[in-house]
Parts: sequence; structure tokens; C-alpha cells
Amino acid sequence: MSNHKFFDAALFGSAALILISLTESSLAEEQPKLGNLDLFKLNGFLSQGYIKTDKNNFFGHSDNSGSFDFREIGLTASLRPSPKLQLSGQLLHRRAGVGSAGGIRIDYGFLDYNFINTPSTELGVRLGRMKNPFGFYNDTRDVPFTRPTILLPQSIYFDRTRNLALASDGAQLYGESRADWGNITAQFGVGFPQVKDRDTEISILRSLKYQGDLETKPSYIGRILYEQPDGKFRFAVSGAQANVDYDPANNDILQAGSFRFSPLILSAQYNAERWSLTSEYALRHTQWKGFSNNPAFRQSFTGESFYLQGTYRFYPGWEAVLRYDMLFNNKKDRSGKKYAAQTGYVRPAHSQYARDLTIGLRWNVTPAIMLSTEYHRVNGTAWLSPLDNPDITQFEKNWNLFAVQASYRF
Repeated sequence: MSNHKFFDAALFGSAALILISLTESSLAEEQPKLGNLDLFKLNGFLSQGYIKTDKNNFFGHSDNSGSFDFREIGLTASLRPSPKLQLSGQLLHRRAGVGSAGGIRIDYGFLDYNFINTPSTELGVRLGRMKNPFGFYNDTRDVPFTRPTILLPQSIYFDRTRNLALASDGAQLYGESRADWGNITAQFGVGFPQVKDRDTEISILRSLKYQGDLETKPSYIGRILYEQPDGKFRFAVSGAQANVDYDPANNDILQAGSFRFSPLILSAQYNAERWSLTSEYALRHTQWKGFSNNPAFRQSFTGESFYLQGTYRFYPGWEAVLRYDMLFNNKKDRSGKKYAAQTGYVRPAHSQYARDLTIGLRWNVTPAIMLSTEYHRVNGTAWLSPLDNPDITQFEKNWNLFAVQASYRF
């Protein structure tokens, strides 16, 4: 698309410079320094997970002998040609069931220009593909070591629409004010969400049978975060508006249409020496217009999400997590009964909600190696991927999920 050319140039220009730098990394010791700033940095991570469910599928065919189709390998690089300019990017291989079948992609890649950077104030702009700043975890969710559990709370951080939520191609203005009473960080951006994947297509169109294309439109996102200097209290407000159009093919069943998703997230966290308490609440407004005369494509509703999570660091390197997470696709139909009736009971009521009790254990064996395990007791199927579970009539209302993950970083 022509309106992407500027942002594509920034994205792929950043990636090209990083890859060039990779070929020269063997000469890093001979490179000059910019004060205390290194010109080039290279980091990476890899993880392998195992998912076992007693019913339904998650990240592959997990309901039989389990699934090893959960793998993440990332290579991150940054280049700082001047104190005010930095280029950053990450290449990612991710396998997570049918919706993410592997391959290598540019997870993010952007130019960061810092206008002001003093002990009390920071102001800058980023151009390219940037991670979307919403909630506490979205802009760090791609690295296993930054997640409190193997799976983030699915009521807010949907893995079945990860690409749509993770990053956008565009521009972002950011700033930070640092004072004795606390730090305030603000980020505001305009960009084009990523919609060229099957998970996003089936989430918006509910089927892969249509021949047209989803076209990303200018979308908006922002987050304001307050943190005490000692990190004891953290609060954030995040909001976004993702806009997507549908361009029908010749003789398409569907007509042209538009889709809008507008979440609002309130986040709070308390950190003590050995334990942390985190909670987030979200209202998610979803709207379809056009497409066809089918009532499924002419609706608007607001969903609701909430979780409460406690983390206890009971021994050096060991953490235990307990979380209750709940999701309702429509807060005016929490039981899903109205939805089931509208579909002639073809689609079950429990596909409209999910309640998840999670117990997890994490062992940081060394600063570079981490082992994690967790158990989920789930009531409802709202966050299951239709790609891993193509027959929605076979969904089971109550199910269990067990996960193990080994991670390494350098």
C-alpha cells in the first residue's frame, strides 16, 4: 500500500543496518565508543515449551499426548551511531500451533531519535515497526523471561490474535518525567496494525473461506504509566483504536466492510521485597460495519476482562504465581446464552466466556537459564483459537491445561 512506503522504509532500513552490523560484529572490539555507549549490541533468546490439555487444543494438538508446537527463538540487535539516534530490531521464529507455524519474521524494527535526555526529562520519537504500548506486559511479551507466567492472562493478552496486538508500523512519540515523587512515562502512536495472518482473519471474519483481503487503516494507541522511584507502586492507563477494512474479491460473498477494536485498560501493581500483586481491568469495544446483511457482521458490543495475580519469591531464584483470570466477550451477555440462541445453538454459550485459575512455578537456574511450569483450570472456551479447534461444536466447557517451558538467553 502506498501509505505504508514511508514506514516500510524506516522498518526495513533499520533491519538492513542491523544485519550489516551483524556481519561486522567480529570487529566489535575495534569499534570506537560514544562515551559510555556501545555502538552495537546483540542479544537473543530461545525457548521450548510443552502443552498438555485433557480437552480442546491449545498451541497445536495438545489434547492427546501433548504438543511441543510452542517454540520461540529471537535475535535482537541495536546500533547507536550517535548519542541521540538508535536503531533496534528483532528477528523472530515462533511456532505456536496452526496460527503460528514458524518461519522467520521481523518482530519489530525502528529508528529512535532522542530530542531531550536529561536527569529529569526525556522526549523522543520512533519510526518503523514498534511494539504496541498497552497494559503492563504487551511491549515485553515476546521474551519469555519478561513474562510472569508461560502464558500471559488470556483475557487481555490474547495469543490467538498476537500479531494484531503486538506491533504496528508507524510513528510513536514518547516522553518521561522523573521526579522525587515518581516517574511518569507517556507513549502515543499512530500506525498500521498487522493483519496479514490467519489468526487475525478468522477472528475478524470468523472464517477463512472469503477471498477478499483485510486492509489495515491508520490506528491509534497510547499509554500513561506512573511508577514510584522505588518501584513499589505502578499504575497505568492504556487505550487504543485498531481500524481494519475488508476489500472484497470479485464475486465475493462479502461486501466491503470495516472493523474497529477499541480497548481501554487500567493496570495496577504493588511490589514488596518478596511478593507482588498485579491486577488489570479492560473494556473492549468491538464493531463491524458493512460486509453483508448477515446480523453477525452488523453488531457492536463491549467485552470485559479482569485478572488478579500474586507472585511470591519464596527462595532466591524461585517464584510461585497464583492468578484468577476472567473474560466475557459481551458484558451484557456474560453467560453467552443470548449469543447461543442467536446462532440457533450451533455455537455454544461457553464460547463467549472463560474463567481461568492458574498456579505456576518458576526457577531461574542462572541469569541465563529459566525453567517454568504451570497448571490452568479453565471454565469456558472464549480464548481458544478456531484454527487449533476447527469444529466449535466439539468445544468442551471445562478443561485443564498443563505447560512446561525451558528458556535460555544471551
